[in-house]
Amino acid sequence: MGIGRYPFFYHRSSMYRWYPSFFLPRRFLRFVFLAFLAAIACGCSTPAPPSSVAPLAVPATFKESSPLATALDAATAGSTPLSGGTAWWEAYQDPVLNALIARANQGNTSMLAAAARLAYAQAASRQSASARQPGAALSAGVSRQQGPLLNAVGEEGTLLTVGATASYEVDVWGRRAQTNNAATLDAESRALLLQSAQLLAQAQVVQTYGALRALDQELALLAKSLVADQDARKIQRFLYSTGAISELDWERSRSEMEALTLDIAALKRVRSEQENNLAALLGESASGFHLEPAAWIGMLPTVRAGLPASVLARRPDVAAAQKSVLAAQKRLGVAQNAWLPNLTLTGAAGYASPDLRDLFTVSMQTLVVSALTSIPLLDGGKREAGVAMADADLQTALVQYKEQSINALREVEDQLTANRYLQQQSDIASLALQNAQRREAMTASRFRSGLISRMDWLTSQKQELQARRKALQVSVAQYQTSVALVRVLGGSWD
Repeated sequence: MGIGRYPFFYHRSSMYRWYPSFFLPRRFLRFVFLAFLAAIACGCSTPAPPSSVAPLAVPATFKESSPLATALDAATAGSTPLSGGTAWWEAYQDPVLNALIARANQGNTSMLAAAARLAYAQAASRQSASARQPGAALSAGVSRQQGPLLNAVGEEGTLLTVGATASYEVDVWGRRAQTNNAATLDAESRALLLQSAQLLAQAQVVQTYGALRALDQELALLAKSLVADQDARKIQRFLYSTGAISELDWERSRSEMEALTLDIAALKRVRSEQENNLAALLGESASGFHLEPAAWIGMLPTVRAGLPASVLARRPDVAAAQKSVLAAQKRLGVAQNAWLPNLTLTGAAGYASPDLRDLFTVSMQTLVVSALTSIPLLDGGKREAGVAMADADLQTALVQYKEQSINALREVEDQLTANRYLQQQSDIASLALQNAQRREAMTASRFRSGLISRMDWLTSQKQELQARRKALQVSVAQYQTSVALVRVLGGSWD
């Protein structure tokens, strides 16, 4: 058979010098072979991206170096120290709070969304790992063919096929492994972000619950103050009717009682809003949620800030940002390896016959084994753009990791500063309350002895209640700040 008639046949006798005489000239084959070797050399010389993240340079201690425990020792005598052995919110010693946290762990929408994102990332990691395994498939088909080159049985006929195929891409340059490692790091990052979402939601529940209980206590104080105002109002009505006080004094007392009534109504509105907010944090409907007013324990745990480096190690959001940097490094390596050739092994075995009766006979067996390698030559800059995009993603991840670390240290410094100044306020408020209580005790004694009027005693009671209210507000601020400090320190996450 002549070469001119079948130009696509190989016409060299040596098996090592075969080439398609019609499609590919010998020079082109040599060029492809040389390009293949050059790509291998370039790939071997391509620097691999770093496999670790340089730690952020942080100071040895916080600017507010005094631990919270030192500042709160006097106010928290007998309190429970915060440790990693138990859940951090249990240090506040409130059974109702513990039950609310348990409900939030089951129904908080932020936690559920973070858990769903984690499940997606884990599935993506498994999908990426499956690409490194061999693939196999079964096939069966019926085709109608025409022409002697397409159908061996004649000009026209039906061909029945059944068989199995298997393929495997040899991960010569580790491209698949790096892709799988990046997906695994993404899943680990999502797991850390889930812990961060849990910590944030739990802290919000604790703070909202504390605000509710503080409002209950403040409303109780205002109710007592309102009773005192009403008693004083009765006395002033009598004094005004007898001309002992002026109309101005009478109107001033009425405006004070009206202002107190407005404060009570405003606090009730705030309490209702906080109750609805707590229901949302639990993942429940506000219409069906109610928390009965009760006394507030207000226990402050002992929390030590530690060192900046230890805080960055405990914070799940910082660790998640670090995982994202490592994943971006792996993807940069994948993009750099896109210039290297790949090698795919395929095999197919089965039967093909124009007659169903002869389909599974030995003479109808087919077997194909092939190795396919491809090398990129020209792609219009697609791979270069891919490397640039991956490098930009890596730089973004590095900046976000640095930003997350800086913000974490800033948050700790803010809460330490707040605690220091709140402790000063607490000392002043405690002293003012002690003085008010001492004055109220002395005026009560003088009233029982008949030395002062009932009006003077009621005035002293109101001053003592106002001092209690101010001290309570400072305690609430300390409570909220202690929760915030636990959160920015990473909670009980280890």
